[in-house]
Amino acid sequence: MSTALYGPDGFFVSGPGPLAHFRTSVHASPVFASCLLRLLSALDATLGHPARLDVVDVGAGRGELLRSLSVAVGVSGEPARSGRSGLIPPRAGSPETLTTTAAVRSSPFLSASAGSLATAPVPLAERVRLIAVEKAPRPADLPAEIEWVDEIPQGVTGLLVATEWLDNVPLDLAVCTPEGWRYLLVDPATGEESTGEPVCDEDAEWLDRWWSSAVPDATGLTTEGFRAARPAEGSSLTARSRSGRPEPPTGARAEIGRTRDDAWAEAVGHLDRGLALAVDYGHLRGGRPVGGTLTGYRGGRQVAPVPDGSCDVTAHVAMDSVASAGERVARCAYTLVSQREALRALGADGGRPPLSLASRDPAGYVRALAAASAVAELTDPAGLGGHWWLLQPVDVGS
Repeated sequence: MSTALYGPDGFFVSGPGPLAHFRTSVHASPVFASCLLRLLSALDATLGHPARLDVVDVGAGRGELLRSLSVAVGVSGEPARSGRSGLIPPRAGSPETLTTTAAVRSSPFLSASAGSLATAPVPLAERVRLIAVEKAPRPADLPAEIEWVDEIPQGVTGLLVATEWLDNVPLDLAVCTPEGWRYLLVDPATGEESTGEPVCDEDAEWLDRWWSSAVPDATGLTTEGFRAARPAEGSSLTARSRSGRPEPPTGARAEIGRTRDDAWAEAVGHLDRGLALAVDYGHLRGGRPVGGTLTGYRGGRQVAPVPDGSCDVTAHVAMDSVASAGERVARCAYTLVSQREALRALGADGGRPPLSLASRDPAGYVRALAAASAVAELTDPAGLGGHWWLLQPVDVGS
């Protein structure tokens, strides 16, 4: 998976970039960048308007988000890019979450950001430093104001954002056998799968803590109280994990998220002060998918996840495990909400404009309707709005 995505001829390194194959929130609408600007403004105020405010985009694609932000902040005067047409479908997000508005209000950055942008003594354009982190070569047309690096810099003060990055952090897969969890092997040329050796102790511990607790019991309810897919007929539900919880049914697959935990913890560790934001599709313990989520994307279509470098290879993120790893590094509580709730808190309104506007200002009505449609795509709970927003502050005070 690592070679297929990030090797010399890997999917994210060579070719036209992710935008030619799928749409993320960044590509769907400039509204996403506008909401991040509100978040950045609130963070800037919380940090006391530092002399340098970093914005680090991890997994930057071809710099689309930072291009938009550079225009919005006033750093660059070139037109913002809005992405490809709607013919390329977005990658499906997780199902509608149970996030409440109370959870959104618990984040000072979201609850404080719905109003007007904060006024700084020195304009943000004079203090902001835009940094793209990406393995691909720097695009020839990238504005000079945007730095391009292949590793997250140390000593970040400001916002570190990772939009659909964690789902592409390489991981191992496991399959449940009568003898326990074993690695799932794959032929990188054909995608043919086979069963390998038992998982190592570290991966077994991760599976026991973060995955095995979500398997269904005889009633069809998981041990966390959420309904899950029923096991295959004839499978055994009597085996127990080392923690005493039921083992998954034979044939169940798991995506071992330990590498994602480590990647997020390392990213958070690069922040001196500020906020780390991960936006991704995923699941929580108690709702893990029994069959796994590994899939591929190429040319706007979902394809088999053959790790030969010709397509995206991606799997949903165990968001609670990732969040716990970041919290241990930051030593500060995190906020985990759906994108739908986060964008609404940041002022994105997907409501239809009043019909009376159509008679008073037909052109204005059409523009407002188009804007509402863009927001609707970003906040659709069955699509991009079902993505998770993980906000991890680092040394921002009370």
